[in-house]
Amino acid sequence: MRTKSSVKSTLENYLFILPAVAIFAIFYIYPFYETFNLGLRAWDGVSPVKEFVGLSNFKELFLYDQFWWPSMWHAGYITLIALTLQNALALSLALACDRAIRLGKFYRLVFFIPPVLSEVVVGLVWKWIFEPNYGLLNHWLVVLGLDQLVRSWLSSPQTALTCVAIIHSWKGFGWGFIILLAGLQTIDRQLYEAARVDGANSWQRFWHVTIPLMIPVFVLVSILTILGTMQAFVLVLTMTGGSPSLGCSVPVTRILGSMRASLRFGYACAQGIIFGIILLIVSFIQIRVSRKMKQA
Repeated sequence: MRTKSSVKSTLENYLFILPAVAIFAIFYIYPFYETFNLGLRAWDGVSPVKEFVGLSNFKELFLYDQFWWPSMWHAGYITLIALTLQNALALSLALACDRAIRLGKFYRLVFFIPPVLSEVVVGLVWKWIFEPNYGLLNHWLVVLGLDQLVRSWLSSPQTALTCVAIIHSWKGFGWGFIILLAGLQTIDRQLYEAARVDGANSWQRFWHVTIPLMIPVFVLVSILTILGTMQAFVLVLTMTGGSPSLGCSVPVTRILGSMRASLRFGYACAQGIIFGIILLIVSFIQIRVSRKMKQA
C-alpha cells in the first residue's frame, strides 16, 4: 500500500507538469481535433452549416486532386536542395568558425543574419534581383559578356523553382550553422590530438572523429530542415506567387488556395492533416535510420 507521502509526492509531480500538459492540449491536441473534424465536413468558412461528408475530402485528395501531389514534389525538390546545398554550406562554415580564426565572433554574427531577416523583404529583394529587364543578375551577366545566360528567371518553369530553392537555402543556412557549430564545440579536443598523434590527417580526423560524434546533430539539423522546407510558403508566394503553371506550387499554397480561392475550408483541413502525417512519417524514418547508423 502506498503511503500518504508517496501519494502526495506523486500528486505534486503531476501538478508541476499540469501547466505544460494544459498548454499542449489547448494549443495542439484541441486544434488538431478541430482540424480533423472539419476535414470530415464540407464548409465554406462562413456558413454555420457544416455538412458531414465523411472521408470524401480525403478520397478526393488521393484520387482526383491534380495539383496536390505535384506540389508535394515541388516541396520535395526544394527540400533536396536545402539538405544538400544549405546544410553543406552550414557545415563548411561551422567547421571554419570552429577553429581559432580571427574575427570568429563577427563571422558567427554575419552568418546568422539571413535567417532573422523578414522573408517578405528577402523575397521582394531577390525578386527584383531576378527581374528580367532591370534586375541586377541579368545586368551583370550582360556586363560580363554572358548574354546567352540572360533570361526571365522567375517567369520560366525551367528556372523559377530552382531560384526559389537556392534563395531559401541561402536564407536558412544560418540555423543549421548555429546548431552544427554548437555540436562541433562539444567534441573533446583531446580526441583530435590523439588522432593526430596516431598519424591521422585532417580528412581522416574529420571522417573518423567528427562525423561519428556529430551524427545526432546531423539528424537534428536534417529533420528541422525537412520540416521547415516542406512548409516553405512566404518566399514561394512572394517571389513567384506559388503559380502551378511555373511549377512553384507547394503544399501550403495549395491549402491556402483551397481556403481562399475555392472557399473549401473542409478540404483544406483534410490537406493539412495529410500533410502533417507525411511530415511525421518522414521524421520517424530519419530517427530510425539515425539509430541504425549509430548502432553500426
